Amino acid sequence: MIKVENHILDILQLHEYGMAIGQSLDYRESCDLFIKLLLKRKNLNAAWILEKKDENYQSTYAIPLGQKTVVDADSVIQVTRDIEESTIVKRTDLISSISPLNLEEGMVAIFNLQDQGYLFLYSKKDNISEKDLAQLRPVIKKFSVNLKACKAFRQQQQLLHSLEIQNQELSDYAHMVSHDLKSPLRSIDTLTTWLQEDYASKLDESGNKQIISIRNSVEKMDTLISGILEYSTIGKTHIEAYPVDLNLLVKDILSLIEVPDHIAINTAILPTIIGDKYRLQQLFQNLIGNAVAYNDKPEGKIVVGAQEKGAFWEFYIQDNGKGIPDPYFKKIFKVFEKLETSETSTGIGLSIVKKIVEMYQGKIWLESEESVGTTFYFTLAKNSHGAT
Repeated sequence: MIKVENHILDILQLHEYGMAIGQSLDYRESCDLFIKLLLKRKNLNAAWILEKKDENYQSTYAIPLGQKTVVDADSVIQVTRDIEESTIVKRTDLISSISPLNLEEGMVAIFNLQDQGYLFLYSKKDNISEKDLAQLRPVIKKFSVNLKACKAFRQQQQLLHSLEIQNQELSDYAHMVSHDLKSPLRSIDTLTTWLQEDYASKLDESGNKQIISIRNSVEKMDTLISGILEYSTIGKTHIEAYPVDLNLLVKDILSLIEVPDHIAINTAILPTIIGDKYRLQQLFQNLIGNAVAYNDKPEGKIVVGAQEKGAFWEFYIQDNGKGIPDPYFKKIFKVFEKLETSETSTGIGLSIVKKIVEMYQGKIWLESEESVGTTFYFTLAKNSHGAT
């Protein structure tokens, strides 16, 4: 009867150990939860963990709280040389030398945590046995795996924190550069305006053309800087999501852009989606604007439409313009890639479009035939809201 009761107690104890492991992904808290319980249940006096760091070992945990110790690797190797899983040894001066705690006479159980180092359990009395080792080995293996997960999580958190800092620095840098570059551009624009006004009677046709060319270049540079700033900040700032009627949005866009008389734009019934009006306007305005700008037909036709596709809305903007050669199908979505040089094109518009679509967990692609026309397709997830 006593053997049965002891067996049941062992099972309950193993269950208790198992429940203490994996409750936290914080290294220190994970060690506290498991090792404090272990010391209490086995009536042990102390524990510590040594981990490899560079060419030496250092203590990463000690209970009771000990001094953070850096230990020569040779000393640790002498103690742990033949330990595949675990062993029990008497306390020696060598073991005391690699401990962050003050040890008296007693016994030490050592567990090999593999990549996570070594766990040492100390008892002033001879009250830890081979039976205890056998019971604890599978639990310690699970604990070792948990420590590995804790370190991976900590590294991930540190990486994410570092990326957040870098992203903020890049965003701050982009705003600073934008301001510093736009200031001289405004000066150039102002000076050329004065030149045109003050020397109007002295400038010939060639001189006027040169000044107009300078001002056009300044305007293009200003647009490019604004585009780069927009691209760098998409997805990095919190946005408010609210219902946006895309029918009204496209109507507003068509009143803003210059559409030549020979181009007809037909819009099908579009849905109302939850998102940010400003970003959605950038998306549609870039694509519709390109369809207008690159339409070379005497009777230009542009169609804007949408259809429901499960968890997504699929939109299309179709034109009968110049068309796009197949090799450019993917290139045009990269920053500064463009089909042709023009006074207005910056090569960043479609990069912004792609980034906004990805904010809505969608994708963008196109079908095109040279001299026949192009259709841009893109999807927006219904439940995304464009939130980051």
